[in-house]
Amino acid sequence: MSKRVDWEKIRLYVITAPDAHPGKSVTDVMEQTLIGGAGMLQLRNKTGSRSEVLEQARALRVLTRRYGVPFIVNDYPDIALEVDADGVHLGQDDMSIKEARALLGDDKIIGISTHCAEHAIEAEREGADYIGVGPVFPTNTKPGKAAVTTAYVAEAASLVSIPFVAIGGITTDNADAVISAGAKRLCAVSAIVGSEDPAAVCRELLHKLTAADRAEESSKANAIADERETSGHKTEENVTLSLNGSSYQTRSATLDCLLAELGQRDKRLVAEVDGEIVPRSRWQETTLADGLRIELIQFVGGG
Repeated sequence: MSKRVDWEKIRLYVITAPDAHPGKSVTDVMEQTLIGGAGMLQLRNKTGSRSEVLEQARALRVLTRRYGVPFIVNDYPDIALEVDADGVHLGQDDMSIKEARALLGDDKIIGISTHCAEHAIEAEREGADYIGVGPVFPTNTKPGKAAVTTAYVAEAASLVSIPFVAIGGITTDNADAVISAGAKRLCAVSAIVGSEDPAAVCRELLHKLTAADRAEESSKANAIADERETSGHKTEENVTLSLNGSSYQTRSATLDCLLAELGQRDKRLVAEVDGEIVPRSRWQETTLADGLRIELIQFVGGG
């Protein structure tokens, strides 16, 4: 999998925390997060021996391969190599990104925790594949570390082009504020693995992310519609088209906005407009007009 990972599909990043679920195995708890939709897992064990970390890494590597999600090891690049993890996550006081890259090679993912704008900019300049942004709120997993607040989330969203994951004290109660600040990916630790139903918490967080996506797409669609109406490109409020053989009315101005309206934008689809397949890269520029014939074909399953 390595760096060929599709970051658009990774919305929820989950990290191990055995102290949060005494009596339950790390593998069983993390499988529940995968059932709930976690898109990336990280093994973080600050107190165990190397042999214990290696044993956990081997088990989680098997698990993540079964579910087809990337697997990251915290602090131990040598263990990441030994179990063929997809990458490693570093702290500010660990080896440099340059040293990790020399050890792991170009195909492995390297992430690093950042706590301020300067950290984020340097991480991107040094070649990090993603950064952690936090701790957004106070958290027991980072005792003594001052919360960076959602202000740093907003900074990161505007400063770096590489993916970032908001982390630290995030729960279902405060996730909306983090998403509103610009986070497209969340990482929750205790709130997920310490809950009675990790899968349910994962689903709720993913629902919040998806709802924010739809609200953003709807806002964009309305803005485009207003612009078209102002410029004379649209004289009527609704567009009437044929959607999979049935008449359908919409205010969406583009194919991309229509699919967001239908809740289909993140599905594996082939979109055909008047008999021509329109690649995903052109959905945003494909404008809608009365009488268009649109066929949507969804792929399911597959090997």
